[in-house]
Amino acid sequence: MPRVLVPLAQGCEELEAVTIIDLLRRAQIEVVTASLDEKTVLASRGVVLIADCSLDKVLDEEFDMIVLPGGGAGAENLNNDLRIHQLLKKLHAAGKYTAAICAAPKVLATAGLLDNKQATSYPGVLTEMQLPTLHFIDAPIVRDDKVITSRGPGTAMDFSLSLIEILVGKAIRDKVEAELVR
Repeated sequence: MPRVLVPLAQGCEELEAVTIIDLLRRAQIEVVTASLDEKTVLASRGVVLIADCSLDKVLDEEFDMIVLPGGGAGAENLNNDLRIHQLLKKLHAAGKYTAAICAAPKVLATAGLLDNKQATSYPGVLTEMQLPTLHFIDAPIVRDDKVITSRGPGTAMDFSLSLIEILVGKAIRDKVEAELVR
């Protein structure tokens, strides 16, 4: 069974975080949520999320994918955490998947994972960074090899379903999607 790390930063976008966690778990994917600081995370709209553990507890564990929820403050907090950058680079070097939604693709960019890649983000986030080797695509979800990015809260469900398909196949994605009654 694939293992996915979802770091939860103070100020993260709760709709994205919860959608990612919920849908991946519906697909029987092991999801580990890890907070950057306190186990309790205050999300962008005041929703309180409780992580499974602290990030420090899972730094040396193996994961098949890391998924970064966005939110302006949440993405800044992720981007300012050197442990997140180390994890992203470690997974990337090992040929594992890295994914980010909304403002969080900027964390991938800062870590150097979007060099010579196609990606998307919340409007303005990546384009304002003036990344000369990034090919910005104005699409809901962009996959470039093992880097997956998405636009924002409105794309969270399709983004999560895409991650399911990547990790466990189209049949399980279709089953999870059918049960959502979309």
